[in-house]
Amino acid sequence: MNLRRFLLILACACAGSALAEPATTAQLDTEIARHPLDGSIRSAIGVTRGDTPIPCFLDPADLDPATPKIRVLLVGGLDGKIDSVRGILEGMSGFLKNAAARGTFALSCVPCALPDAQRRSEVTDQTFPPIGTAYNQPGSDVAHYLWRWIGMHAPDLVIVVSEESASAKSLIEALAKSSPSEMGTIPAVSMAPDAIAGDSLARALAPYRDLKASPARQELQRRVARSPVEVATGLGKVYGHKLDPVMYIPALAIIGRMRLGELTEDPQPLKDAEALGEPYRAGTKDSMGKNANGSTLSGHLVFAELAHRTGDAGWTALATKAADYGFDESGNPKESMPFHSEMSDSLFMGCAPLAEAAALTGEKKYVEQCLRHLRFMQQRCLRPDGIYRHSPLDEAAWGRGNGFPALGMALSLSALPEKSKAFAAFLEGYRSHLAALRKYQDPTGAWHQVIDHPESYREFTSTCMITFAIVRGMRRGWLAAAEWQPVVDNSWRAVKSRIGHDGHLVDVCTGTGKMMSLRDYYDRTAILGRDDRGGAMALMVATEMAFWEKETRGR
Repeated sequence: MNLRRFLLILACACAGSALAEPATTAQLDTEIARHPLDGSIRSAIGVTRGDTPIPCFLDPADLDPATPKIRVLLVGGLDGKIDSVRGILEGMSGFLKNAAARGTFALSCVPCALPDAQRRSEVTDQTFPPIGTAYNQPGSDVAHYLWRWIGMHAPDLVIVVSEESASAKSLIEALAKSSPSEMGTIPAVSMAPDAIAGDSLARALAPYRDLKASPARQELQRRVARSPVEVATGLGKVYGHKLDPVMYIPALAIIGRMRLGELTEDPQPLKDAEALGEPYRAGTKDSMGKNANGSTLSGHLVFAELAHRTGDAGWTALATKAADYGFDESGNPKESMPFHSEMSDSLFMGCAPLAEAAALTGEKKYVEQCLRHLRFMQQRCLRPDGIYRHSPLDEAAWGRGNGFPALGMALSLSALPEKSKAFAAFLEGYRSHLAALRKYQDPTGAWHQVIDHPESYREFTSTCMITFAIVRGMRRGWLAAAEWQPVVDNSWRAVKSRIGHDGHLVDVCTGTGKMMSLRDYYDRTAILGRDDRGGAMALMVATEMAFWEKETRGR
């Protein structure tokens, strides 16, 4: 869809009873054609209860937190009137033609925050900060999308374009005293539509020429300036200190801490990992437990890591214990690894333990079963476009449902014998999957809760897992660094921006089983705060980035 057509649809959606007389399509088409937004990047901040994307237009300079320009965000449509939407479109168009103003300000906009409400000729007041979980509260999910997106965007100034409205007043007051996405406060003002229309916007911005960086932007800049080791060190204070029961989440966090210890020459994380694993090694605790599942299998990756680092056969025995679930009592390979539930998660949870068992023992049966399980899962979940449906129940390409295959293939490739048939198959699948995912990277660098739906929220764990997979490929030579480094530069910045103080994270999708529809995936709670799953994935990618930077500095 071209920009002109998109704006026409947008304006039509936002035209409702707020107009004394509804505008005709021809009138709106004329209005939009007169005020194009050439040069802006079209994206979305979220999706309404009616499955309507909530559009935004980004100044390219706004994607760089360090830009010397003053970052301004316009928000319209909260008053339910087409005038605020038209005012923003006209004001943006005029601003983009003003070279002097563009040299000082980076201007982005959310022109129509409530498209569904206006289309139905009814406006629901939105309260800020919104309460409840994001983004699955029918009465406030739009407010959650707008509030968290503004926080992560972290402008220096928000201009709410509106006539008098409770929602606009609530947003302005909340931004002055609360911290969206725990980023910091942001100055906000209200302006009438006619105050910014046409050539008026540049004049309206003139009093803000000396505006300092907002507290939110200062926090954003602080976060993205951290080195990978600094990020990992902060995370390691919170995550990776427990292993009961054995599951992939604590296991990856412990592995991340061991990797950090290697980077910083600190032996304590390895000692801590050995102490946490010792009850399982000694047999006083059963590593598989009474309710084993795929997460239990992949949790044994921590024992494989310990085996590699110590050479202790006891850890190897635990690692192969999980991999042996791929074989029957006679030692014959099963059709697939158990506990897959037909979910794409199993490319990680089943394949990686098998590959590690192969590396530790040299036994060919683990290599062959690893390839068998890859083919089994590809048949059930790989879509023709190269990304993974989460399960055969629905075509939705869940974000972490693609992060798991990316991570799983990267870890498997790291352990499989390079001259094996399995390695070749994994390498082909890995490269084609990442090439498909690359097309859906958000302009901010993140990947989405539903990969190919940019209106779904920007999800933390999938971005971590996909970034890890890419960086591992650059480190091992599976991917050309010159081609993929720009992708990583953007995604790593997105990851860092979502890691706050004391292990707090932004928009981690909660645990998710097989869902029945796209809406089900839209509605999965996005966690703000501490989260063990998010912390584990963040530790893995932060340490991988640290190894990559260490290796490239030495070249």
